[in-house]
Amino acid sequence: MEGRLSQVAPKSYGQTTLKIIALEHETPDVTGADFEPHLKAEAAKVYELMQANLIREIYFRQDRAEAVLILECADVDTARAALDEMPLVQAGLITFELIPLAPYPGLKRLFEQIRTGDT
Repeated sequence: MEGRLSQVAPKSYGQTTLKIIALEHETPDVTGADFEPHLKAEAAKVYELMQANLIREIYFRQDRAEAVLILECADVDTARAALDEMPLVQAGLITFELIPLAPYPGLKRLFEQIRTGDT
């Protein structure tokens, strides 16, 4: 990894990271033609961020042409900084809504009875 990404990417799986969903939103009144000059650079940046282990998964929504990314970063600010480097963001064509996720704690309720002996 080169540059700033080497400073923000997770170094190992033992390190605590935050899972973040990034929902793309198009800027109002942009057209497909506005995107065209930036798409190859956008794909290259996605690849770079995937190689840096920041973007873990990427999809398009079925109901509209907007991306959904799953990132793993130290915090939301790190995710925002990485996504702000995307060519489509820099061109003002898209923004990202970031949703930090927390583990679901409910499953432990299934096993509390076993540990306490309650039925």
